[in-house]
Amino acid sequence: MIKADLAIVGGGIVGLAVGHRFSQRYPNKKIVVLEKEKQLAHHQTGHNSGVLHSGIYYKPGSLKAINCREGKVAMEQFCSEHGIDYDICGKVIVATSEEEIPRMEKIYQRGLDNGVACEIVPKERLNELEPYAAGIKAIHVPEAGIVNYKQVCEKLGELITQTGGDILTDSKVIGIEHEAAKSVVKSTNGEVEAKLVVNCAGLHCDRVTKLGGSKPSAKIIPFRGEYFELKEDRKGLCKNLIYPVPDPSFPFLGVHFTRMIEGGVECGPNAVLAFAREGYKKLDINLYDLFESLTYPGFIKMSIKHMGMGLGEMWRSFSKAAFVKALQKLMPDIRKDDLVAAPAGIRAQAVTRDGGMVDDFLIDETEHMVNVNNAPSPAATASLNIGKSVVEKLAKRFDS
Repeated sequence: MIKADLAIVGGGIVGLAVGHRFSQRYPNKKIVVLEKEKQLAHHQTGHNSGVLHSGIYYKPGSLKAINCREGKVAMEQFCSEHGIDYDICGKVIVATSEEEIPRMEKIYQRGLDNGVACEIVPKERLNELEPYAAGIKAIHVPEAGIVNYKQVCEKLGELITQTGGDILTDSKVIGIEHEAAKSVVKSTNGEVEAKLVVNCAGLHCDRVTKLGGSKPSAKIIPFRGEYFELKEDRKGLCKNLIYPVPDPSFPFLGVHFTRMIEGGVECGPNAVLAFAREGYKKLDINLYDLFESLTYPGFIKMSIKHMGMGLGEMWRSFSKAAFVKALQKLMPDIRKDDLVAAPAGIRAQAVTRDGGMVDDFLIDETEHMVNVNNAPSPAATASLNIGKSVVEKLAKRFDS
């Protein structure tokens, strides 16, 4: 059995950021990170498109808004300090019709309220920024950027081990037992005894919360986001980042174009129910995961509420022509032959029992654990500040 001061479940960017921030504040205390895969950042972080979000979309005062703004600055500083490439390339949020203008103006006002450097630009300026983007107006957000979050995770893991921490891969957590002043985390790779436990298990965070003896306030429903990539000779259609004006009733940003730090351009995603929490392919099915999703009252209520949009997302999943049509709203010159399939990602969407999709970060505390029960986008951008916030919660116990 390994003895530690802090055990962190989950080796994605949020768990590693918590570990890094904890080691900065408590350099003499022992950290153990348990990751069920053979490598770090295998799931949501490893399938991230790499956008450094500005914080323009989020409700002022929300955890998303606060952590994204402060976290972006921290992430840029971290990358500069450790030689990780990033590019503050800017993005445009494009209104393609008059009825989208009021929604676009609300997003612009949110940006101003959140301290984001942004401006509404006319069609002529949009054409200078993104010559192939269709739109009558756009919000230009020059401070948005791109980075490789897997590289960030590799450096975070390295820093944790340099300060004496242990990273245990291939270590699926199968049980957590609490005693008066300690917890024992049981895994497929042995046991860890720790004073406190932080749950950053992403796609499985609700299950780890339950293993820790608490009832999660929401259930994770996995949504697969499917992407295409522009062929090499068509990358010039997108200079940087092109986004639509999102539907405020749906917590997804819609299909968009994202230049990657490695040089490619991703197009997508859609958002369809995954038949497994790690179901990256259409035919990946985990019967337990699927049964759990389909019988959850919150999912049933959510599906009824968003049935029309859900059917549209499913149709785009099976019809490349329909996917292309959605992309052509932003970029009319796109053709079916311009696209090749790219790896999909899974979003861990927390859904409450009444059918509500939890939009903000959700961090719950118990006597022995801190559970990060919802950390969707922009969690990667915000990760270093989320880590700092979690450590502040832990400090009440470690400093007393």
